[in-house]
Amino acid sequence: MKTFMNEDFLLQTETARVLYHEHASALPIFDYHCHIPPKDIAEDRKFDNLTQIWLNDDHYKWRTLRANGIEEKYLTGNATDWEKFEKWAFTVPYMVRNPMYHWVHLELRNVFGIKKLLNPSTAREIWDNCNAKLRSKGYSARGLMSKANVHTVCTTDDPVDSLEYHQQIKASGFNIKVYPAWRPDKAMTIEKSGGFQPIC
Repeated sequence: MKTFMNEDFLLQTETARVLYHEHASALPIFDYHCHIPPKDIAEDRKFDNLTQIWLNDDHYKWRTLRANGIEEKYLTGNATDWEKFEKWAFTVPYMVRNPMYHWVHLELRNVFGIKKLLNPSTAREIWDNCNAKLRSKGYSARGLMSKANVHTVCTTDDPVDSLEYHQQIKASGFNIKVYPAWRPDKAMTIEKSGGFQPIC
């Protein structure tokens, strides 16, 4: 029986398969809009669990959880990391026919080698397997970038960021290029002056 997502996912013709497998798949990644915090790259963060690497900084996943009626404490609140992941596993089956459903399973397959569908009945097994991998060599922030054949990353940075972590990355000699990219969210809401002029 054909799995949901195999090596030829979305490659529906022989030409597509040749172009991808024989040419595109080996090319390096140039990521012009990355959500990895520069601090994580500078410090080569090792993640304790799947929630930390997968859910804590992903506003796309938060939006999906909110749309499914999940309480905010399971997104940005004080629920445990397992409880947050459990709510995510509950939400994923509701995303069928949404590109996010494919995105989730591509991440599980390509990064962790997991081919099972994420849902409440597989949540604990996937959680345990991914967490074990995150504790192994090569699954730190820098290790994962290297494993994915990343050449260049542009992080999303606030206009008033100090860029200290970018300086730290450059000084460390990390072989992947990491550049700041201006994300002017606060500049679009200048009526909220606290973001620019915190009260001392």
